[in-house]
Amino acid sequence: MSPISHPSPEGVAPGNGYSHVATGPGRWVAIAGQVSLDADGKFVGLGDPAAQAQQVFANLDRCLTAAGATFADVVKLNFYVTDIGILPAVRTARDAYVDTANPPASTAVQVVALFSPDALLEIEAYAVVVD
Repeated sequence: MSPISHPSPEGVAPGNGYSHVATGPGRWVAIAGQVSLDADGKFVGLGDPAAQAQQVFANLDRCLTAAGATFADVVKLNFYVTDIGILPAVRTARDAYVDTANPPASTAVQVVALFSPDALLEIEAYAVVVD
């Protein structure tokens, strides 16, 4: 059982697919923003938000594993997208990895551009791991 808790703040409307608060004891893990690059540094899913989101979450999973963490330890996700309209594809990919009954706290922001015009989204994660 995860030590992460998701208290519901009084007077704040429930989040739709995210938690407002996630907390827990342990070691802090910060994962840099991930884009849809494969192990060779080539973009996966050019022009395809769903394919890019799947690659991004696979990359996040690999990063978490390297830190001794899992998605059950994630307390915060930050989504940066070049078009807010791709959020349904991003959420579908996310839902394959996170506990949708107790999702992490999240922020989604539409940006003008990312580091490459081929990148449609970038996601960073923060986790708390009990050692």
